[in-house]
Amino acid sequence: MPELVSLLPLVGIALLFWVLIIRPASKRQKELARMQSALSTGDQVMLTSGVYGVLREAADDHVMVEVAPGVSIKVARGAIGSVVASSSLPGEPEEN
Repeated sequence: MPELVSLLPLVGIALLFWVLIIRPASKRQKELARMQSALSTGDQVMLTSGVYGVLREAADDHVMVEVAPGVSIKVARGAIGSVVASSSLPGEPEEN
């Protein structure tokens, strides 16, 4: 019995590590994968590098993102960091 009691702090630390670090990271990764798989043409996105653009084409492993009028770049689907609201894109005039 004393052997089990001496292992209790180690088990507690492992459980705390899982709750505070591994579980939240796993949830974020699943949410990002869900968002990247739900992309559709016309979505305004921000790449992980900070480049903003509009999704023009989507294939299985890559997407075409228009970063300026007439300028499209081909990026990996995993490079899409987030979908942004149209009103929050930098460099676009505010609508009154």
